[in-house]
Amino acid sequence: MENEEKNKRKMGGRPPKIDPAVYRFSISLTAEENARFMTLFEASGMHAMAHFITACVFQKGIKTIKIDKAAMDYYMRLTSFYSQFRAVGVNYNQVVKILYQRFSERKALACLYKLEKLTTELAMLSEKIIQLTKEFEEAHLKKENWK
Repeated sequence: MENEEKNKRKMGGRPPKIDPAVYRFSISLTAEENARFMTLFEASGMHAMAHFITACVFQKGIKTIKIDKAAMDYYMRLTSFYSQFRAVGVNYNQVVKILYQRFSERKALACLYKLEKLTTELAMLSEKIIQLTKEFEEAHLKKENWK
């Protein structure tokens, strides 16, 4: 009786696994092999090296993640351009309203003529940005290039 009570009291901690991994293996790599292995491990995006090795040994699918910093930076800048174009459009509407409210029709038309020239230049610039974006996508962001 006392033996059973002592055993029940000492049962603490984590419950044992059903199928524990008790087999361990060791390999030795040269400096070149280790550098190549570490490159593959970092490209896989896995956090545990043991899981990566197990996936390699049993030929499970090893995912590699490649982040193109230049493409990310380009799209961030393109997004900021877009927000600036929106701001220009809002300001354009406000300027036209103020011109007609504050100035005579003749003076307002003269100012609008200058504004129209600048708007044409802005439109040409936006077309050039769109063209550059398409070229960049064709050269760098097609899925065929990532395989």
